[in-house]
Amino acid sequence: MGSARSVAGKVVLVTGAASGMGRAIAEVFGREGASVAATDRNADDLPGTAHWRLDVTSKEAIADVVGEIVRTLGPIDVLVNCAGVSVPAPIDADGYGEAWDATLAVNLVGYVQMIRACLPYLAHDRSGRIVNIASTEGLGATPYLSPYTVSKHGVVGLTRSLACELGPQGVTVNCICPGPIHTGMTASIPDDHKREFARRRVPLRRYGDPEEVAHVVVSVALPASSYLNGAIIPVDGGLTAKFG
Repeated sequence: MGSARSVAGKVVLVTGAASGMGRAIAEVFGREGASVAATDRNADDLPGTAHWRLDVTSKEAIADVVGEIVRTLGPIDVLVNCAGVSVPAPIDADGYGEAWDATLAVNLVGYVQMIRACLPYLAHDRSGRIVNIASTEGLGATPYLSPYTVSKHGVVGLTRSLACELGPQGVTVNCICPGPIHTGMTASIPDDHKREFARRRVPLRRYGDPEEVAHVVVSVALPASSYLNGAIIPVDGGLTAKFG
């Protein structure tokens, strides 16, 4: 039973791994002994030696990269969908349509395309893991972010639906909903605004670090987590517990 709490030897594909939470997830899996395939559109900043440039909006690129990963590392055991964009857009803005299309293409359609490409490998030994990174925006809403909010609600719904659909194949599908985390998406927020937000909204009174999210992702992917399926897990310092 010792291996039940280890991801050593597992092949883990992480999207959006060049920065922020995706990078932390790839690095923590690597430190835990997994064979990590780190992917991102910006391949120059990817961690580790096994990395690939990947645009998750391209079905052709996904098929090529997934095939190469399998040939290089072996069948994929864990897929972590983390690639994401956020484009603030009031509903009446001239560029709203473009923001909508770009956001949904990466944050939701890209997740679906990755799952479809990886599923034959995830199901090969009836123990595959899919971990979708959503957001507390998938559990609530913020003004002027409707494309992002809709995409993350979609990831929550996708997770629950596929947990029911893929469970009979032994593949679990779970969702992590990070709250306020120090990442590139939040870097433009002034520090004093972050402190005030955390003081008012977060019981732990601080923003989280990407690695704190990464450790939860690894826990969900453990062989020991085989009965965790369809779970929506906030990693938010208690934000949704306080206001949910």
